[in-house]
Amino acid sequence: MEEIILKPIGFIRSGIKEPTLRSDKDGITLKEKLRHVKAERDKIRNMSSEIVMDPALAELLDDIDGYSHILVLFWAHKVPPESRKLTKVHPMGLKEMPKRGIFATCSPARPNPVLVTAVKLLERNGNILKVQGLEAIDGTPVIDIKPYVQGYHSAENPTTPEWIEKIHAMLEDAD
Repeated sequence: MEEIILKPIGFIRSGIKEPTLRSDKDGITLKEKLRHVKAERDKIRNMSSEIVMDPALAELLDDIDGYSHILVLFWAHKVPPESRKLTKVHPMGLKEMPKRGIFATCSPARPNPVLVTAVKLLERNGNILKVQGLEAIDGTPVIDIKPYVQGYHSAENPTTPEWIEKIHAMLEDAD
């Protein structure tokens, strides 16, 4: 296959200084206990951060402020190269869960650590977007932004595996 070269279009300013999930050659592990992950997730959902675009690309943001939400694609730059070779991980680093194929998880440890998050767009100020709910660490490179369009980006009756539902239940019960 042909090599793909991506250039960041900007970076993220965030109060998150370390990832919740850490990865190495053996897999991923949670930085905190599960109950702390729930609290962190709830904090992030309400936290504001900024996407600082390259000023030369500011014109690409014209009319973006007509949307309530955007999709942010970013590069998990803290994922070490050895983690990009993993084929299976315990979801969320939970050792009691069986290992799953990387593409069946939201793990940042993947061949190309591209992550995507739908966030609320609060405002645009020139080349800076203020958003809410972006789970990305400070300094993360942004590789693309797309408007969130309900008719294009939502799926009808999506299903998830039972093991994912179990993880969500564990998060909700963690106190």
